[in-house]
Amino acid sequence: MKNQKTVTLTLTAAFFAIILLLGMTPLGLIPLGFINVTILCIPVIVGTILLGLKVGLALGACFGLTSTLSAFGLSLVPQSALAAALVAQSPLLAVVMCFAPRLLVPVVTHAVYRAVSKGERSRLGIVPAAIAGSLTNTIGYLGLMLLFYVLVGLDGTAILGLIGGTGLIAGGAEAIVAAVISTPVLLALFKLKK
Repeated sequence: MKNQKTVTLTLTAAFFAIILLLGMTPLGLIPLGFINVTILCIPVIVGTILLGLKVGLALGACFGLTSTLSAFGLSLVPQSALAAALVAQSPLLAVVMCFAPRLLVPVVTHAVYRAVSKGERSRLGIVPAAIAGSLTNTIGYLGLMLLFYVLVGLDGTAILGLIGGTGLIAGGAEAIVAAVISTPVLLALFKLKK
């Protein structure tokens, strides 16, 4: 039992470190020409499936923190002009936009994995859970951005096309990347955890 707690704590710390490294540096972005695909939700997805919802929520909060720091220009990641505009109008709403979707990622990932999987450490649920978790991040973040733009009086119609295009192209790419990376990582970690 004590050994299991040590393994869980060690893996949780490793996932925190990965999220901080990816979130605070450009390493968390895959440039695809005119858009960047973020891989920050992958450690949250993998950690949630491997270690459970409680750890997943803590990892989601860490993701939200790195996103908030980036939105406020406090990281090595270039500040998003869209996020910066919201920060200037309402820092509180910007923080909510950065945290809320990232806390939903482990909830959705966990729910989909449990619904699809036939048991603990099942391969079957990894791909749909990773896709659902990644899409939750994209839809939640961009959806809240649009909503908050309208609430604070910024021109939401001007960015609607940009948000929609980003959501479709980057969001779809992120979901595929999340499934492709999460599957072999989790299968290897399942073997190691045994």
